Amino acid sequence: MHRNKQIAIILPDTLQSIGLQSILTDYFPPAEISCFPTFEAFMPASNETFDYYFTHADILVLNMDFFLPRRNKTMILMNSQEGMGGLSATNHLMLSAPQETIIEQLQLLLANDSNTYQPGESNKGLSLRETDVLQQIVKGITNKEIADKLNISLNTVLTHRKNITTKLGIKTVSGLTFYAIMNGIISGDDIEL
Repeated sequence: MHRNKQIAIILPDTLQSIGLQSILTDYFPPAEISCFPTFEAFMPASNETFDYYFTHADILVLNMDFFLPRRNKTMILMNSQEGMGGLSATNHLMLSAPQETIIEQLQLLLANDSNTYQPGESNKGLSLRETDVLQQIVKGITNKEIADKLNISLNTVLTHRKNITTKLGIKTVSGLTFYAIMNGIISGDDIEL
C-alpha cells in the first residue's frame, strides 16, 4: 500500500503557504500537507513523521538543530539568489521563478526518496584538504591564519580557495557558509557571529 507523502510547510506568509500547498496538491498527489505560521506552532506537531519540510532560510538558520539532520528533506524558499552561488536546485526554491521552474525543482526533491545522507556525497569532489580549508573559511579565519593553522603556504590556501569556488560555483563567504552547514561540513555552533 502506497503511503501519502507527509509535508510540513512552515511559512509565516499565508499566501506563500496557500500557493505552495496548491502546487503540491495539484502536481504531486497524493500528499497530506500541514501548514504552520511559525516554527513554534510546528514543534508540537513535529512528533509526526514528515517526509518533507518547506520553510524560509531565516527559519532554517534559527532552528538549525532541527533542520540539519533533515537537510535532504528540506526545501528553502528564497526571495533572491544573492549569496547562494551554485547551491543545488534540490534544496531551494526561488519565489520569483516561473511556475514551470518551481515544479521542476519540486520534482527533483520529491523524486529523491533516498533521504539518507552520506557524509561527503554532495561535496562535489572537494578533497580532504579543500574541506579543511572550507571549514576554516566559514569560521571567519583569514588566509594567513589558515596557512599557519594547517601548516601550508599562503599560496596553497589561495589555490584551495580558488578550487573550492570553482568546484562549488559559490563565490561568497555567506554562500560557502550555507553550503558547509547544509552538507554537514561544519555545524552552526562552530561559526562565530
